[in-house]
Amino acid sequence: MQIDIHTILQGIAIMAIPVVLAITLHEVAHGWVAYKLGDPTAKHQGRLTLNPLAHVDPFGTILLPLISYIFAGFIIGSAKPVPVNFHKLRNPKRDMIWVAAAGPGVNIAMALICGILFQLLLPLTLQVSSGSGLLSIILVPLILMLKEGIKWNVVLAIFNLIPVPPLDGSRILAGVLPYRQAEFLGRIEPYGLLIVTFLVFLNPFGFMTHIIWPIMGILTRLFAGIPVF
Repeated sequence: MQIDIHTILQGIAIMAIPVVLAITLHEVAHGWVAYKLGDPTAKHQGRLTLNPLAHVDPFGTILLPLISYIFAGFIIGSAKPVPVNFHKLRNPKRDMIWVAAAGPGVNIAMALICGILFQLLLPLTLQVSSGSGLLSIILVPLILMLKEGIKWNVVLAIFNLIPVPPLDGSRILAGVLPYRQAEFLGRIEPYGLLIVTFLVFLNPFGFMTHIIWPIMGILTRLFAGIPVF
């Protein structure tokens, strides 16, 4: 079977651009909100930039997606976490919630923007897709990238809202819980990556298949304007 290298590279480009943009904006949002609430750590370390290279983590951004795709058939990953010194925030316990929610919040906003553009451009794309003009060459990849943008922004937002350290959901939960329970949540953070890996790959009690993936699917279809029921 002959492999079409051009098609493969095109598919990678269509997926890579929305993924990189989603990850970059997610991390910048954390640092920007922290900066506005009193912590300049991310700014001083050059992390308030849209340059994706500043947010690449060798394991989370490169190795983990490859491993998850090879062994599980889907992709999970992360960027280099933006440094936040919560003690420098003006109101650490309250502001922790806003800093943590900023990343998923930006991803939901991006999914919404991609969804609106997708629904606006899709009819035009269907009209010109059968042609070979310049408009078709531009619109078809664009609509595919918008579709990927919806999917990956939803995935990044919902996955990060799982309340397990060091995911954003655990920071939000810690800001809401009383101090004693919040401290307990902080103590399990050294084991957080193992817990997340356990949840994703072993799927205990159908946590991923019955809760997380369905939520992602419903939101993706909603943003794309596809009837859910």
